[in-house]
Amino acid sequence: MIFSSIKNGDTFESYPKAIQTALDYLKSHDFASMEPGVYEIQGRDIYAQVFDAVTVEADSKHAESHEKYLDVQYLVSGKERLGFTKNTGNYKVKEHIKERDLIFYESVEDEGYIESRPGCFCVFFPSDIHRPEVISGESMKLRKVVVKVSVSLL
Repeated sequence: MIFSSIKNGDTFESYPKAIQTALDYLKSHDFASMEPGVYEIQGRDIYAQVFDAVTVEADSKHAESHEKYLDVQYLVSGKERLGFTKNTGNYKVKEHIKERDLIFYESVEDEGYIESRPGCFCVFFPSDIHRPEVISGESMKLRKVVVKVSVSLL
């Protein structure tokens, strides 16, 4: 997992090229004015999902992970907490939606949280279980972008 901000002036040169591509896309677009939807960056190898969501209590949001893609989650507006823990392979799967590369878990252990604000991004690898869109203070509407990067590019 990587947590940082595109506002910190870092060039991210030490990151894998595919993640640099995702971050360059995030730095160069005005997502507040874009319509929600899917935007291809490099076909289906790297693409962005722009959407609006509402934060909820952690117990009403299932922890999730992915196998074929990593997530670069970027917060455009609002604030949220992001849960995270290591994928030990020992957690009971609640639902596996293969066509969406999405695995939901019944419960996880040793979950930590980070606070995300506009400009923050978090890279979740397949080894990271994560729980996005958790209330930070009070429930609120968010604008988010999730750039999906195929792990085959790493």
